[in-house]
Amino acid sequence: MRVVIAGAGSVGRSIARELLGHDHDVTLIDRQPSAMRVAQVADADWLLADACELPTLREVRADECDVVVAATGDDKANLVIALLAKTEFGVPRTVARVNNPKNEWMFDEAWGVDVAVSTPRIMTAMVEEAVTVGDLVRIFTFHQSRADILEITLPGDSPLAGLRVGQIDWPADTVLACIVRDARPIAPSPDDTLEGLDELLFVTGRDADEKALEVLLTHGPAAS
Repeated sequence: MRVVIAGAGSVGRSIARELLGHDHDVTLIDRQPSAMRVAQVADADWLLADACELPTLREVRADECDVVVAATGDDKANLVIALLAKTEFGVPRTVARVNNPKNEWMFDEAWGVDVAVSTPRIMTAMVEEAVTVGDLVRIFTFHQSRADILEITLPGDSPLAGLRVGQIDWPADTVLACIVRDARPIAPSPDDTLEGLDELLFVTGRDADEKALEVLLTHGPAAS
């Protein structure tokens, strides 16, 4: 896979190292000479330029990319990069970093963004997930489909503990995607039995009734 990453700060370099570790072809762009720390990501191609400009994206052959990642610390720049990549070069997938959660509403298909990643929101979700048992936590939202990934850790006395997955009538547009038990992920089958302190991961569509899911998880099938 060929990936262009705009923004060679700590976030961009971290993404680049992960992708290079999985044998992807990575090009990093940054307009600040101080960001061009080649020694830290030696296997990537580098370009000192402004990724908000069309000639820069032409130089890195954005039209041949599978993914463009806008990972700068400037939300305006990330929106412009995503829009140019999508509309001018037809990049199949754009991923944009959201620095200020107040700007998150703009990071959608109208600006050419397929996936928006808000670090503050993810960090908040991770904090909530770490300290809460029995509360439904939104981990991630896919901005193109509006699907959500939700997580809950079942309390030890949960009414769902002891029930088989197939016995539970999950709300519409809601899929139990994974059970994590003792740090081991389980692909749930109808015959798997839920246990207290299981971590459940759900994928819900845009029409899912999150409140109904919360009631089901909290009070059991009878209440729903």
